This record gives sequence, C-alpha cells and structure tokens, in this order.
Amino acid sequence: MARAFISIGSNIEPETNVKSAIRRLGLRARITAISTVYRTEPIGPSGQPWFYNCVVEIQTDLDPSGLKFGLLRGIEGELGRVRSSDKFEARTIDLDLILYDELVITTTDLALPDPDIQQWPFLAIPLHELAPGLILPGSGLRIRDAAVSLSPNTMTPLSAFTEQLRKEFLHERKQ
Repeated sequence: MARAFISIGSNIEPETNVKSAIRRLGLRARITAISTVYRTEPIGPSGQPWFYNCVVEIQTDLDPSGLKFGLLRGIEGELGRVRSSDKFEARTIDLDLILYDELVITTTDLALPDPDIQQWPFLAIPLHELAPGLILPGSGLRIRDAAVSLSPNTMTPLSAFTEQLRKEFLHERKQ
C-alpha cells in the first residue's frame, strides 16, 4: 500500500462538496488522516467565493497515474467538476495528488511532489499538520520549513467542520 496525500478544495457549495469528495474517496481508498479544513481566499481574479481547503492522507493500491486520472478525476466528475483553461475558476471540487510515497515524477501530466506545496500555504500548512517530519522527496526541503515560510493570514481554520469530518470518516477506521 502506498501513502499518498490529496489536496481537496471547493468554492461552490464547499461544505457539501468537500464532505462528498471525502466520502467518495473513503469508499475507494483508506483514509488515515484529515487535516484542519481552512476557509481560504481565492487565488486569481477577485470576486470569487472563498474556498474550503484541506489535505487528506490515504493508503492506496493505485499507482500515481491511476490515482490522479482514474480515481480523483472520476470523483471530480461525479461532483460536477468541469475543467477549463482557466485554472483559477470557481469549482465544485478540486482533488490533487500532491505527494505519493517517496516518488519524484515530472511529466507534462504529473508532478510529484507537487511544486505548489512550496508556494501555497493551503497546501504546506495542512501537509505539515499531517506529516510534521516529512522531507519533500527530491528537494530535501522539510515540510516544516515550507510551512513556516508561508503566511497563514488568508486562512481561517474551520474547527467544527473539521471535527465533524474526522468523526464521520476516521472513526470507522479505528474500530
């Protein structure tokens, strides 16, 4: 089983869509941890609704390509995601494979670890929460150093929602 980290984001009915995405992911992979969910300011053009963002740790038998293009894109489709050339558009759900074991992959379709981890606090901070001792494969960068170098000023923790998700989706795993 591989250890993978999936970023989850939504700014169209985010509470419903984040919960639905985690539920669907849990039917097809073993969810081992859910980071704090944050309400985050959108990147790009102003006027969009704010996002809910988190990172989920899973165990999976799928290879990275099958995970990203089969499972994650499949769940996005089930939840009404339509991809366009505008990478900053509002979306029902965004599921991205950001880390897969110790793999380093750089192709036109897949980059692992996701280079955006070092740029966006809504990726680095939740990843640090789940794996504080992690060293990003291929770079030697400690996730702790990436997380503390980024400002959390545009992130508001949604503690009650996070606890609700953890109780619903992690409780079953502990029994």
